[in-house]
Amino acid sequence: MKEMVLYGISFDVIGKQPIILLKTAEANKFLPIWIGHQEAAAILMKLQGTDLPRPMTHDLLTSIIARLDAEVLKVTVTELKENTFYALLTLKLASGEIEVDSRPSDALAVAVRTNAPIFASEKLIEDNAIEFDHEVENEEEVVEKFRDFLNNVTPEDFMND
Repeated sequence: MKEMVLYGISFDVIGKQPIILLKTAEANKFLPIWIGHQEAAAILMKLQGTDLPRPMTHDLLTSIIARLDAEVLKVTVTELKENTFYALLTLKLASGEIEVDSRPSDALAVAVRTNAPIFASEKLIEDNAIEFDHEVENEEEVVEKFRDFLNNVTPEDFMND
């Protein structure tokens, strides 16, 4: 497993679909994950410090976890299968640790609310990450290279053989 940083959210130029960019902590490798508009809004609102008068679904889940005296230990993006990303929430309970299957977008929305570390499997990064051969200094450079990538990519490019 490699530790990841939530680098930012961009949008697919063609379909206007939100894409979350995870960056490896120690290198210039970026993992793009297409997510839904609702989940993108939930992540962005929390990252920007926007408070709503009523809890959103991810706020509710976070509150439930806390009320059960549990803790989100980590989020792990595990694999890409048939154009669908998979993730796990690892929770610490009084009885031990459990893993809960999750969509990456939901897991990441919970991670930004709980400050849980984010990881991705090494194989997933190896097969699907975009790598820069120099230090990236600003998000615009990543987004620009990523847009070039998106103009030439199809969902089939992410299918594992």
